[in-house]
Amino acid sequence: MKIFLRYAADPGFQTGVAEDIGVSQPAVSYTIKCVAQKIMNKAHIWIRFPQDNEAIQEEKQRWLRRYNFPTAIGAIDCTLIRIKKIHVNRHGNEYIYRKQFPALNVQATCNAEEYFTSVSAEWPGSVHDSRIWRNSSVCRVFRTFNNAVLFGDQGYGIEKCLMIPYRNPATPREEAFNNLLKRERVIIERCFGQLKQRFPTLQNIIRLRLLVIPSFIAACFVLQNVAKYLKDEAVLEEEDNDNDNDDDNLDEEDNNDPAQEVQRREGQRKRNELTEIMFQNI
Repeated sequence: MKIFLRYAADPGFQTGVAEDIGVSQPAVSYTIKCVAQKIMNKAHIWIRFPQDNEAIQEEKQRWLRRYNFPTAIGAIDCTLIRIKKIHVNRHGNEYIYRKQFPALNVQATCNAEEYFTSVSAEWPGSVHDSRIWRNSSVCRVFRTFNNAVLFGDQGYGIEKCLMIPYRNPATPREEAFNNLLKRERVIIERCFGQLKQRFPTLQNIIRLRLLVIPSFIAACFVLQNVAKYLKDEAVLEEEDNDNDNDDDNLDEEDNNDPAQEVQRREGQRKRNELTEIMFQNI
């Protein structure tokens, strides 16, 4: 564990960790891989998305104790984690983000207490946020529930369970809806910022084998939740989270998929209903 934490806390090279601790570089690489896998074996204990109506209701009540949106259980977003240069001939350009650096696009959700409730760290940097959402286990589970929502940004398509701001608000009520959603959705940015402060290597370049990186990243998410549970206040306030993933355009598949069009219409209807109920006095 010491080697794993040392590497996660220092945005350097495995050789530097090896010299500091007095082991070989291959030993550092092997240890990081094994520790990450051991942590992931316990991930289901520390990172849990609500799976039934009772758990959904508990999360909604937890949200209302701190915030104002009546049906919310948390927020969702993606953040880019840079990785070392890869072989384009082997992997193509799928890992190259539009700003021309290799990365993984990592999706996560969080609840009102700033615990991560899900993480998906295996997607290449070029993959759109909305595609990651559509293919996630969280999406499959959450679409089965009624009257509960996550907050997303414009990079996601609207659904009855995924609220995003009005792109062009036309009334004071729509403006008020946007302001509330944006104000409360910032919690996921705060969680990402705290995570990257605790594990600075996530802000820089992860220099591990590509097959190991997703489990290493997810293990950092697990340890962040463990630290919060233990009230480890090493990270009190986050800096502004420099999230390179700022694409507010929908994936082309969202625009052309009939099933997604149904989800979009249901989401728009749900958003309009919530706007009328929540801001009827405006």
